Amino acid sequence: MDDEFGRQILERLKAIEQRLDALDASQSQLKEAYARSRAHVRRLWLRPPMWTFEQHPPHPLDLRTLPAAPPLPKQPPRIAIVTPTFNYGRFLGATIDSVIGQNYPNLFYHVQDAASGDDTVQILKGYGDRISWRSEPDGGQSDAINKGFANIDCDIMAYLNSDDTLLPGTLASIANFFEQRPDVDFLYGHRIFIDYAGSEIGRAVFPAHNGEALKYAGYVPQETMFWRRRVWDKVGPMNTEFHYAMDWDFMLRAEAAGFKVARLRRFLACFRVHDEQKTTRNYTSLRKC
Repeated sequence: MDDEFGRQILERLKAIEQRLDALDASQSQLKEAYARSRAHVRRLWLRPPMWTFEQHPPHPLDLRTLPAAPPLPKQPPRIAIVTPTFNYGRFLGATIDSVIGQNYPNLFYHVQDAASGDDTVQILKGYGDRISWRSEPDGGQSDAINKGFANIDCDIMAYLNSDDTLLPGTLASIANFFEQRPDVDFLYGHRIFIDYAGSEIGRAVFPAHNGEALKYAGYVPQETMFWRRRVWDKVGPMNTEFHYAMDWDFMLRAEAAGFKVARLRRFLACFRVHDEQKTTRNYTSLRKC
């Protein structure tokens, strides 16, 4: 009886030891997996997040790194772009040049100035009949955009702030994508950050569209947004009650109305970072909080 009892005890001890060994192995695997996940997270955090403007010291923007523009459709759609501006004469010329320098054959470009007190009107006059423009008081940026688009006949729409710029080949890329994807109504792409002087200070590659994520974060770069005219006709113009998030609100309304949004894997525009802009002032104040 004693021998049998002793044998059972040994078997149970052996079973316990085997379970402990298995548990140690499992814990070791968990530790390795945890270490790998932490390393992966660290790698992700080492990448500049999309909302970090100054990622490196300024250097000249090398346009040779950008892919060539795709061929234009046989019948290029009419693209209308509006630039709202107020006392941004120091940047306005670069913005206008980036649009008309696309040499897009079916473009309507309008600058809506809010009766600026600087040299804006003189700059606009210097472009002659190459652009459309008006200078008059308005109710803010959203109101200026709506005024600029009033009574314009077009297929594709966008607005570009007067301190940002389009990258070469953007309009050809937009026209080409919309022709190949008739199911897509709203399009955006990647951005390059530039400083006051136009030097590159960073880049942001944006994720593919996610309607659920868009409800919580307005991550789409406004200067890269293009949409079909039917979106504007359906959901209405920019909400004049918004002075910062009018583009996010417009996009949310478009998606709620059933329009399809897509991302183009291409750098489309430059977002200029400087002390006078609304976004930078707001971003700086938040960082100090």
